[in-house]
Amino acid sequence: MPRTTGKETTLKRIFKKFIADESGATAIEYGLIAAGIALAIIEVIYALGTNLIEKLTALATALK
Repeated sequence: MPRTTGKETTLKRIFKKFIADESGATAIEYGLIAAGIALAIIEVIYALGTNLIEKLTALATALK
């Protein structure tokens, strides 16, 4: 059986710790949620803006 050096043991421990760490995945999930919310807000603002322009145009035409 081959002997392992201290460096190999340390690397194995670091690798196992890296694999078990899920904080990066959580950050990615929060980023995806934030991006989804931002897209929804942009869509609502765009829809309201278009509707508002139509109403203001109709009002301006009626006032002429």
